Amino acid sequence: MSPAAPPQQETLLATLGIEIVEATRERVVARMPVGPRVHQPFGLLHGGASVALAETVASTAAWMNVDQAAQIVVGIEINANHLRAKRDGVVTATATPLHVGRTTQVWDVRIVDEEGRAVCASRCTLAVLPRPAGRD
Repeated sequence: MSPAAPPQQETLLATLGIEIVEATRERVVARMPVGPRVHQPFGLLHGGASVALAETVASTAAWMNVDQAAQIVVGIEINANHLRAKRDGVVTATATPLHVGRTTQVWDVRIVDEEGRAVCASRCTLAVLPRPAGRD
């Protein structure tokens, strides 16, 4: 695995068109196109797609803060407030740390539109676990 970001091929990231554009221990930024692939039935950005984007940046950020050879991170709780409807264009999610501990991490995620207007505010809690034996 690359220390820059976890693998993305053939995952939900590819399905939703999520692109990680920055990944450091202090901040992870990703973009997602908004169109029919991530719409709910009324033609708006699906809240679940926003949550998937939020958990993606939070999980990537948490992964950047562990011993990647010995540990993994898994989401254990996420909440999201959907603040603005979005029909098309691109949304950008930014994760910043609230708590980076030995066994848990909590990340604040803000999703904005192209004008920087808030689309979603989320908080994600992740558990830090030992890497299972035999897993790359």
